[in-house]
Amino acid sequence: MHFYTSVNINYLPKARILAKSVKEYCKDSVFSLIFSDQWPEEINPKAEPFDEIITIDKLGIPVGNLDFWIYTHTVVELCTAVKGQALVNFLENGSDKVVYLDPDIAVFNDLHELEQMLDRYSVILTPHVTIQEKEKAAIMDNEICALKHGAYNFGFYAVKNDENGCAFAKWWRDRLLDFCFDDIPNGIFTDQKWGDLAPCLFENIYITRDPGYNVSTWNISNRTISKTKEGIYLVNGVPLKFYHFSGFDSGAQADMLGLYAKGNKCLYELRKWYIKRQEEEEQDKYAQYPSKYNFYDNGEKITKDERELLRKRLDVLEYFESTNPYKVEQTKSYYRWYRAEIAADSGDKTDMEKLREENTRLKTELYQIYGSKSWKIVHALAQSKFGKWLYTIYRRE
Repeated sequence: MHFYTSVNINYLPKARILAKSVKEYCKDSVFSLIFSDQWPEEINPKAEPFDEIITIDKLGIPVGNLDFWIYTHTVVELCTAVKGQALVNFLENGSDKVVYLDPDIAVFNDLHELEQMLDRYSVILTPHVTIQEKEKAAIMDNEICALKHGAYNFGFYAVKNDENGCAFAKWWRDRLLDFCFDDIPNGIFTDQKWGDLAPCLFENIYITRDPGYNVSTWNISNRTISKTKEGIYLVNGVPLKFYHFSGFDSGAQADMLGLYAKGNKCLYELRKWYIKRQEEEEQDKYAQYPSKYNFYDNGEKITKDERELLRKRLDVLEYFESTNPYKVEQTKSYYRWYRAEIAADSGDKTDMEKLREENTRLKTELYQIYGSKSWKIVHALAQSKFGKWLYTIYRRE
């Protein structure tokens, strides 16, 4: 099978962990790294655990102005937008079975069953949740979250090189070229929300509900992790195939473990293992590297508002679409136009930037509350029979 992932420089250590775990359990696999950044001169690509490293300029993305297209995406949007073109390329170049895994995933068992599934099906997806939640808090955290971000987690998908698989890949690639943004109010969440339509548009798509696939904080409320004497992790009694350490850097992973791990030692053991592996791959070092597409060529950081305005205002888009927006000194300089026409009218920070900062602050406070001992006590009490009885009495009054 042909595996791949998509990163910028800040996620390179995580991609190393993933690639090494794939190579350990899938001996005959090929692993490709899609790299949307400038490769550092001090890193020897031949010493990396990837069979090939493909930079964004080598993907052949079918757009008229690659620099302009890249600029309209945040780094996260960009690293997801290129996944479709990479998938199409691998299939057209003869790869029989292609598997994508997010860089913050680690494989813990061989995936021969996945290879067998691809003998029968064209596309394989995993839902965020496979068992209905019972508590209101879990419904909000997991089910409603899936409604907003997509029913299927596109940190994993597998595609076979047949007519149906290629049709899916090209359709998805085309949608990502124009509509791969974090824009939940308008029904889009990067590459992932498009997956909701896939079973409606294409035949032979298999939705695997194997609890060992794509285990993460959004489904651990209904998945019990254990460990055999031989050191093999099990999920609801079946082997753990791969674990998705989503939200690790933001702190959300630890907070959600505090809410739903229920003291499961194996989950915290996996977390400690991942922390150690990241240290070994120098995650802290690479997290500080400046990502090329986050900055203008004068070194000034690009805001999300600058990207969105260029994309959404058609008059501005048409005027600058033949330029490289990253270049400050040019006849048509988007950098200078934005600061003269937009930033000057709104002060040092736009209203949206201020709202985002406030939102980040409130989220941080919320995560701190969720991680506190007092919250865990209150949460446990609320889930108890006494707490439910008390709530019923309160409602009657």
